[in-house]
Order: sequence, then structure tokens, then C-alpha cells
Amino acid sequence: MATLAEPREATSDEAFREEVRAFLADHFPPELKGKGNALASVEGPTKEGPAEKAWREAMGSRGWGTPTWPKEYGGGGLSKAQTRILQEEMAKAGAWNPIGGMGVMMFGPTLLEYGSEEQKHEHIPPICRGEIRWCQGYSEPNAGSDLANLQTFAEDKGDHYVVNGQKTWTSGGQWADKCFAIVRTDRSDKHHGISFMLIDMDAPGVEVRPIQMISGMSPFCETFFTDVKVPKKNLVGQEGQGWTIGKRLLQHERTNISGGGAAARMMGANLSDLAKKYLELGDDGRIADAVMRDRIADFEIRWQAFLLTAKRAVEESKAAGGVSEISSVLKKLGTKLTQERSELTIEIMGLQGLGWEGDGFSESELGGVRAWLFGKATTIYGGSTEIQNNIIAKRVLGMLDHQ
Repeated sequence: MATLAEPREATSDEAFREEVRAFLADHFPPELKGKGNALASVEGPTKEGPAEKAWREAMGSRGWGTPTWPKEYGGGGLSKAQTRILQEEMAKAGAWNPIGGMGVMMFGPTLLEYGSEEQKHEHIPPICRGEIRWCQGYSEPNAGSDLANLQTFAEDKGDHYVVNGQKTWTSGGQWADKCFAIVRTDRSDKHHGISFMLIDMDAPGVEVRPIQMISGMSPFCETFFTDVKVPKKNLVGQEGQGWTIGKRLLQHERTNISGGGAAARMMGANLSDLAKKYLELGDDGRIADAVMRDRIADFEIRWQAFLLTAKRAVEESKAAGGVSEISSVLKKLGTKLTQERSELTIEIMGLQGLGWEGDGFSESELGGVRAWLFGKATTIYGGSTEIQNNIIAKRVLGMLDHQ
């Protein structure tokens, strides 16, 4: 016999689904179908037209761009079931989430865990509304893989800190409003001398210099801090807690870099459809090249299996209280698959996959070449594959003792 709670729960879910459908019908502009999220990009400043702005404000007003975040800070406060319904209905309507970027993927979840109530109420709502862009101040010229060797120093001046030093590979630094950074507050201890701070990018003494990549884009910067004043209220957690907080944020980043987040959205059309556009087909409509057909099928099977595994791992981590070291496994596998997909894409397109500019190539073909080149960085940033191997060996497999 069904309990009374069961039909009420089903009715509640269906009522929410109808609410989502009505919201999308009223607020999602049909002309935005198929477009991307400008706020989530590090390739340039946000270019937002009237339709994009209205859509962002509509989603932000409900907190549905960050559906599971607490309502008291501007999030949606939705349950997992409601979030799944929201995602399903958005997919049916061809709608996309206009709220994103590093504030959503990395900084926000970390601040919700480690920030003070004052910091949460100040910084989380603008992220939920998509009103602010954050960048990351981690790597330095001599502190990349050995991140704990960072030397950017914050000197205590009583009611504020004075920061001096240099960061590099600051994604979107030239367009960001604020930076979450790990800096040294104590030179006597490598790990416990690191603190986590929030720095205004328009503060006097902050200078950014874009770095041009092999893909032709300049999404990364060198960032210089010269006598930059940072209020004490911008210290997250306690002095010396920065290494712990910084590692937690990296777990969020790695989950999103893997197939558990950004990579899944980068894939676009499946390779079979792409191949049928560029390769010879047999009388049965299948790709004539049997070897290529097998390679595409093999990749698609492995990619779908990875996505399901990533989804399960993320759900298990959330149920256990947040992200975990499994993010290193996801990052290692997801980025490798993404690179493999780019290589196959270029091979499928043949000569059309080698263009850099000119009328002889479509926009998607030129984009494929740049994506292939840009993808080379994915196994480096967010912690290189070698670093992930060490983390997996120590913290997942327990092969070595660690501090």
C-alpha cells in the first residue's frame, strides 16, 4: 500500500516542473537557443546583449543559476530532485545557464565552506546573480607544480595587509573584478605560512599583462602586486589556513575541468555525426572507413562510460560532504579524453581541420583547430597530470605515507 507521503511528493515535483516550464516560457528568449555562457568564458570580456542580460537577471533573481546553493545567500535552495527537474526542462527548451565562471565553479563553493557569515553575505549573492567575475591567484613563475613554494607576501599592517609579488597564468585576469589568491603571511613555514585572501583587481598597485597562447588567444595573464592594500576582512579563514582552503578549491576546479563539469560541455556534437559530414559513406549510410568507424565507436563508449562514472563520483562526494581526492582521478581521465577527442576531430576533418584563417574554412572548423591547441593546456592547469598521479597514489590508493 502506498503511503500518504508518496503521492504528495510526486505532486510537489510535478508542480515544480510546471513552474519551471512556465518560467522558461516567460523568460527564456528563443533567439538565445544554442548560444554559450559569456560569463563562464575566459576568452574575452563579457559581451551581453539585452536578451542575454534579461535572461541572466531572470535566472539570478530566482537563484536558479546556482540551484543548490543556500537561499539565504542568493542561491536557489533547491533539492537534488528539483535541480534535476530544472536541468531536464532547460535542456528540453534549449536553454542554458547564464550564471557561471570561476565564482560558481571554484570560489563560491569554497567560501560557503570556509567563509565568515559577513563574507558569504557580501560575495555569494553577486555570484548567484552573475554580476561579478572572479579570477584565481595561485601559480607563480617559480611555484607551479610546487605551488606551496609561492613567495607573494602579505605583510600585516594592523588593520590591513600590504601584498607584494607576482602571479602567472591568471585566467581572465584582465577582465576580472576580484581575485581569490593564496599568499604567504609567514616565511618560516612552507605550508602553514600560506593564507587565503580576496583582492580587488582595480586596487592601486595591481597590474595585469596578457599572455598570448599558441591558439592565438590571450585568456591568461601575468599579474603583479606592488604595495597592494588588502583589508583584514578579506582574509578567508585564519592566517596559515590558506593551504587547506586552497587545496579544497582545487578539488572543485579539477572536478569541473574533468568530464564532471566543463569538458562535458565542450564536446559539442558527437563524432559520428561529424564524421558523416566529412568522410565517405557506404551504401548503408555508415562511415566507409572501418578503422575510423571502430575508433569513433571506441571513443564514444569510453567517453559515455566516463561521464556516468564522473556523475556517480560527484554525487557520492557531495553526499559525503563535498568534493574529495577523487577529483584528481576525474581530472586525469577527463582531460586526456578531451584531448583525444580533439585529435580525432582534426583527423576526421582532414585538410579542413588544418585551417587557421581564410574564407576556405567555416567558423566551426577554425574553432576546432583552436580548441585542439587550447586543449593541450588542460593536462597542465589545475594541477598537471603528474601532480594528479602523485595525489592518486598517496591519497586515493594509499601507496605512500603523506603529511
